[in-house]
Amino acid sequence: MSIEARRDVFQAISDPTRRQIINLIAKKSMNLNAIADNFEISRPAISQHIKILTECGMVVVRQEGRERFCEAKLDSLKEVSNWVDQYKQFWNQQFDSLESYLGKIQANNQSNNNQSNDK
Repeated sequence: MSIEARRDVFQAISDPTRRQIINLIAKKSMNLNAIADNFEISRPAISQHIKILTECGMVVVRQEGRERFCEAKLDSLKEVSNWVDQYKQFWNQQFDSLESYLGKIQANNQSNNNQSNDK
């Protein structure tokens, strides 16, 4: 299986440069030169990032005359949100259990303190 075949939204957002590109074009469609102007890396490097984002389904490149414009497709971020939500749910359950346990300990300590004060 080639690397390209395994590309998904998680690979798209794994790189800080790609996340910055997504942030830039989420607001408005931009041509490749305008995107590259926001970075201190080469235009070919930006093109490579755009290629990966396109393969991951996060960016669509459309031709307008001689210009190539990049447009963000953020629907696939729902996959990331769903993945994070499952862990969020797990940790919320863990914290609820901890809160319940600490409440029992606190109630037990108060009961023991009241009994010792009565003596």
